[in-house]
Amino acid sequence: MRTTAELEERLARPSPGLVDDLGKLDGDIMILGAGGKLGPSLVRLALKATGGDRRIIAVSRFSEPGLAQALQDEGATVVAADVADEGALRELPDAPHVVFLVGAKFGTSGRAHAAWFTNTYLPGRVADRFAGSRIAALSTGNVYPLVPVTGGGSTEGSPTGPVGDYAMSCLGRERVLTYFAERNRTPMSLLRLNYAVELRYGVLVDLAQKVLAGEPIDLTTGQVNVVWQGYANEVALRSLLLADVPPYVLNVTGPELISVRQAARALGEALGKEPVFTGEEAPTALLSNASRCHRLFGYPELTPAELIEHTARWVAGGGPLLGKPTKFERRDGRF
Repeated sequence: MRTTAELEERLARPSPGLVDDLGKLDGDIMILGAGGKLGPSLVRLALKATGGDRRIIAVSRFSEPGLAQALQDEGATVVAADVADEGALRELPDAPHVVFLVGAKFGTSGRAHAAWFTNTYLPGRVADRFAGSRIAALSTGNVYPLVPVTGGGSTEGSPTGPVGDYAMSCLGRERVLTYFAERNRTPMSLLRLNYAVELRYGVLVDLAQKVLAGEPIDLTTGQVNVVWQGYANEVALRSLLLADVPPYVLNVTGPELISVRQAARALGEALGKEPVFTGEEAPTALLSNASRCHRLFGYPELTPAELIEHTARWVAGGGPLLGKPTKFERRDGRF
């Protein structure tokens, strides 16, 4: 993967399992939040997996110039709309299957009210509007507390314990969606994702940029989970078949525990730069156990070593980046 076109093709390469699963679903698939980080590649993946036998409806404000036209040219039915607007939400076409990606994280520190509106209130409005659909809704592993790095990570049955307004509002999203699922008998799946990576953003890009710039890397959060975004997109689509009442909860991440120190050293070796570290590893971190997901859908196709190799080559070659740091090292929930 050396060009944006090659990266987009890899992200949108469906597995036989995805093609088979989507073949079991009748009707259109609507993706709300199609202009965000995951949205465009998820739309393209759905288009490839369904082969044009149904509409893939991409809904977003589409603030990125040219994106709406590009998705339309590739076969998507594009609807430019702000789902936070009640009128626009009502006017959206019906769809039997909805993937809900809308959320607010970065820049919400100091604007907690905006985060709660987007992450908690708005999902309830969307759930009520699409009461007759199956809904797969993106959540986050941040609904869990920091846990010992030796414990294997939080499972779907572990107690929640969100830290900060972003994480609390995301747990609020889950609670509100559960209410509407039970009230309207709307089958749903809730996907607790952390941390999706591709070559333009993610934990590994954050580390590679710091290594290249000679900036200190804080080791306090010394262990992380990452997962190839193509796998996360596939799980989001396939989880429509798991949707249930109450919602089916699924952790989505890679099977490995990634050492920040070791990942930075591997990136540094590939980039020809010695990483600079500060601090020491704490005994806790935000970690999820996604063994249920792996039993259902297999393992991600790209290993951490491969992701590190691809990321180093991309960053060293000046590949385009999204400029959206994950802030994975934050332990106070302020993003």
